Amino acid sequence: MLTLTSPVETWAHRLAAGAKLAALAAVTTGLFLLTSPWALVGSFTAAVVLYLTGGGRFALTGLRQLAPLWPFVVIVGLWHLWTGDMTGGAVILLRMVTAVALANFVTMTTRLSDMLAVFERLARPLAPILPPRRLALAFALVIRFIPVMLERMGQIRQSWSARSPRRPRWRVMVPATLAALDDADRVAEALRARGGAG
Repeated sequence: MLTLTSPVETWAHRLAAGAKLAALAAVTTGLFLLTSPWALVGSFTAAVVLYLTGGGRFALTGLRQLAPLWPFVVIVGLWHLWTGDMTGGAVILLRMVTAVALANFVTMTTRLSDMLAVFERLARPLAPILPPRRLALAFALVIRFIPVMLERMGQIRQSWSARSPRRPRWRVMVPATLAALDDADRVAEALRARGGAG
């Protein structure tokens, strides 16, 4: 839980965490400035090529991490199909998938300790109010938890579908919340075992 870094070593592992996070912020902002579906198709293609530079195994791992997005893709796609705004739907879906893919790429190629160091430097001006180490840890854990929780939601939905023909809808919220609390407890125990947040 504390690390989602890929064991497959790539060229991106050797880049500075700060540079990768800055590039991610800039590119994600750029994605929301693009309004042409074809430009976004090009961006998604570039993200795919980026994964492929790490090799087949690395790319497959990244692809699997995008699997939990399929319910959102279906919902957004059906809504825009119903409203007749297929172009708008394509733009939203391409932005979402590309942004999550790029964020996963940074997560897979950056150690938690390196990410923590970046956030800690950025949080230093807030030192009189809040300890930078704790704030940095909170930011880093949020980034780490997002793909994990998406995957957990997908597992819960699959478990529901295997037991009932009805759609899960709101019924997965309770087990998902309990799973999140359980994961939080495990992470807290691991942090305490490693000396705490500092």
